[in-house]
Amino acid sequence: MDHSHHHGHGDMDASPAAMCSMNMLFTWDTTNLCIVFRSWRITGFSSLVISLIAIVALSAGYEAIKEAARQFEARSATGIAKDANNIAQQRAQLIKAVFYGVQVFYSFFIMLIFMTYNGWVMIAVGVGATVGHLVFGASSSPTKSAACH
Repeated sequence: MDHSHHHGHGDMDASPAAMCSMNMLFTWDTTNLCIVFRSWRITGFSSLVISLIAIVALSAGYEAIKEAARQFEARSATGIAKDANNIAQQRAQLIKAVFYGVQVFYSFFIMLIFMTYNGWVMIAVGVGATVGHLVFGASSSPTKSAACH
């Protein structure tokens, strides 16, 4: 009786088809590539294309959040200057803090996507940032550098 295929560790996801490929070096290989979650796995060409489109949309969405935060800050700066109401100032400060927290979380999530070290995924992040800046970044300076937050 051959037991060579039995893993013996009780891990039901240990079959090669269910394993995520983890790379710490740059690669173009998408075989069993998982993006952030075990359930977000590239299993073929169609899932690669769908995932790349989703990554472009996520990266563009980050630029939309940044633009919404900039617009809120600009509106609240002029509105609060006219209204000396302390409650309005506290509310605006809370909303700015929430925008900041969302941006930090979002930027680190995109960083985790980028850290698949997969060239296709990295390009999708860059394309999404470009598209997002073109669509949503009208009020931002083009000299700003990208960062985790």
